[in-house]
Amino acid sequence: MEGEVYADDLSSVPALSWLVRPCERYKEEYKDCRSIKAKFHQYFIHGETKDCSNWQADYDHCLQYRKYKDLESLTSVIKSEMKRRQERLKGHYTNTVWDKRESPPDDWNKPLPEYLQKTQEGSYLALKSKEQKEGKIEEPSYICTIS
Repeated sequence: MEGEVYADDLSSVPALSWLVRPCERYKEEYKDCRSIKAKFHQYFIHGETKDCSNWQADYDHCLQYRKYKDLESLTSVIKSEMKRRQERLKGHYTNTVWDKRESPPDDWNKPLPEYLQKTQEGSYLALKSKEQKEGKIEEPSYICTIS
């Protein structure tokens, strides 16, 4: 996970500083927000165009923190990120249709019904799992990672 605050700095910064994105992301969001395509989308969805100045302000504050380690600027970006997060999750928290549960059901890991077990028997995943348990599949001695 990328961020503007590094692990070495965590003891000297506010608790939610992990929310802060790299400064370039704020600039990209600002540029995207101001594009013609975005303005058209905003007008179509909301009936008006949105104010993009918050992205520019976050970018400026992020740069202030990056250059001068200004904690007020960092706090400002954190507050802005919290506000965005609160708006994004508003529908989840105000949903009254579903009852939220504190823990998973007691029988969450019970065996599948018989008809589902039969359809699973011939699947590729079941075949490969069986081969691996029997030792027929060798583990690769290398790992390929695409970044």
